[in-house]
Amino acid sequence: MFTLPKLPYGYDALEPVISRRTMEFHHDKHHGAYVKKTNELLEKAGTSARSLEEVIHDAATGGDKTLFNNAAQAWNHAFFWAAMTPTAEQPNAALAKAIEKAFGSLDKLKETFVKDGAEHFGSGWAWLVADRSGALSVRTTHDADDTLTKTDIVPLLVCDLWEHAYYLDHQNDRKGFLEAWFERLPHWDFAAYQLAAAKGQGELWRYPAPVAATEQRRAGAR
Repeated sequence: MFTLPKLPYGYDALEPVISRRTMEFHHDKHHGAYVKKTNELLEKAGTSARSLEEVIHDAATGGDKTLFNNAAQAWNHAFFWAAMTPTAEQPNAALAKAIEKAFGSLDKLKETFVKDGAEHFGSGWAWLVADRSGALSVRTTHDADDTLTKTDIVPLLVCDLWEHAYYLDHQNDRKGFLEAWFERLPHWDFAAYQLAAAKGQGELWRYPAPVAATEQRRAGAR
């Protein structure tokens, strides 16, 4: 069974950009529901998996849209939590060089990221990605779609564009949310790690491996 990963910071750590109330609903209810549904679907199908990445790939290639949507959303949210930090950071030298080469400056990257995310129609995700050579670009994906089904790119950062991610705090001002998010919350050290991994220097971030149902129940009882 897959577990709901704990947040790497407190529920209120990302305020004022993302409030404690939003984080409690978003992580515990929304993310938790995707993980629960993924486990239910796998159990119903009598399927075991070595990784959530494997589940997403198999669901995408096999045309199982329900499983893909839930598994991909479980993965996307966990990556989203990992890609944020309550302590403001700046890109390291290697990442800053890649940003300058692709966008001209960090400010230009922000401008592109915010524009593409704000103009994305409907629900989805805004990603900063790298190809295997280290070249950066901004992509948006619809609904549960993510970067795992795209073999040519690796995610460095992501921001959730679904309304439940920002509506309690920013109402319908998605652009304002994205601007505040980009200024305060990107985990640039994490992005730099992902960039190095994209070029073969280390392992890419992965969702926590599944645990036995008995182990999960034991952990919940502690």
